[in-house]
Amino acid sequence: MGPLKGIKVIEFSALGPGPFCGMILADLGADVTVIDRFESAGQSTKTDIASRGKRSISIDLKNPDSLPLINELISSADVVLEGLRPGKMEKLNMGPDDFLKINPKLIYGRMTGWGQFGPLASTPGHDLNYISLTGVMASIGSKNDVPAPPLNLVGDFGGGGMLLAMGICAALVETSRSGKGQIIDAAMTDGSALLMSMMYGFYGAGFWKDERESNLLDGAAHFYGCYECKDGKFVSIGSIEPQFYKELLSRLDLDKEKFKDQMDKSKWPELKEIIKARFKEKSRDDWCKIMEGGEVCFSPVLSMQEAIEFEHNVERKTFVEIDGLNQPAPAPRFSETPSEIKHAPVDKGFNTKEIISELGDEFNFEALVKSKIIPEG
Repeated sequence: MGPLKGIKVIEFSALGPGPFCGMILADLGADVTVIDRFESAGQSTKTDIASRGKRSISIDLKNPDSLPLINELISSADVVLEGLRPGKMEKLNMGPDDFLKINPKLIYGRMTGWGQFGPLASTPGHDLNYISLTGVMASIGSKNDVPAPPLNLVGDFGGGGMLLAMGICAALVETSRSGKGQIIDAAMTDGSALLMSMMYGFYGAGFWKDERESNLLDGAAHFYGCYECKDGKFVSIGSIEPQFYKELLSRLDLDKEKFKDQMDKSKWPELKEIIKARFKEKSRDDWCKIMEGGEVCFSPVLSMQEAIEFEHNVERKTFVEIDGLNQPAPAPRFSETPSEIKHAPVDKGFNTKEIISELGDEFNFEALVKSKIIPEG
């Protein structure tokens, strides 16, 4: 099933955004084979959700005799994914120029933090570093505190893996027309900057102040943010539009005259303190009952376990259980070619013998083991 059924993807083992991209492609129906490290064979990936739906073969990439095997796998692939620093794959003779000679229709997806060129291209880093250079980190958190890391969602997953998955899908469409492959340079700096498009538009229009907790969507507004309740739990409100704001005032039983100038930023701190005190009067569940059925743009702030058990998520099957592990279900949803999780993560190298057997007589499993190209067993 899935719209990418029949698409073959070779993923070179990496961390974070690359495997996440591969997971998305696998959920969409692609046949994703991960080339894991020789020494990692047998390691369990049971709780590594990004490994779901993929096959795994362990190969010693540093052994020059492994190249014919790698090239054979690439020759029939539609997509290759790698997440090493620029130049590393070229040193292994596995760069895009090497593989495109073998397979001119190949889409070569490259996942890095800084990109394939630029002064920082070869510098180590993590999500936090990449989004610090694009205005993201400076825009999130309290004005009187240090910037708050948004987990590693913006750089690694949103601006990295998900963007590369979208790029690959677009490239597959183009390749189906032209018959030519291409290289995708997916940099988390570029991706996180792209995710800030609306804020940069607001900033250019003079509507956005370049300072944390000073704007409509960054926690400054009294009608857009999270509030603590009597029981220490939290709720969120997003009553931006006038009709939703009016309902918020009604449900909270607030002085409508005092709160009438919704967009007067000079009044936001004072009004926020009033709402803060009001929410402290009742528990989160009490407020849920008060807000239920209204149009406040309200929701409780759920923990991860609460999210799994929340009625709306349960009905939509937003989370699914595979081999005892609760995890997010594939998304988005397709009416004709629904996505699916083919199977739980397998141990690294689990499919090595199976994959070798599919390559024909030229590649003998025992001979490859003897040459220490693949692990035994």
